[in-house]
Amino acid sequence: MSSPGVRFEELVCLWEEGQRRLGSAPSGERVVLERVVDQLVATLRRRLGGPFSTHELATLYLEHGTDWCFEIATQVAPHTPSAWDMTTVAGAAFGRYAREAVDFSIGRRIAED
Repeated sequence: MSSPGVRFEELVCLWEEGQRRLGSAPSGERVVLERVVDQLVATLRRRLGGPFSTHELATLYLEHGTDWCFEIATQVAPHTPSAWDMTTVAGAAFGRYAREAVDFSIGRRIAED
């Protein structure tokens, strides 16, 4: 990974926190947050293309940050500042998309042989 000392296991903890925060949001607010997360996941899918690894996803997160996520959140939910909370929406989106990685199973990265 491009940033020494930061491991996927640490990032996934941040992303899981986003998923927990999303799940505990009030139902009316959660609908808007889910729309933002869905759009972020769609953008991740376009950025990473076909099959991807947790390393590729973590590298994208570390190298590109979440500024692009903020831009999408403000476009999707311009009148809902709670939907601009990157800990929640970006974390939930990366956490949700990590499940689609070729080396991810049951909440953790599959060890390489």
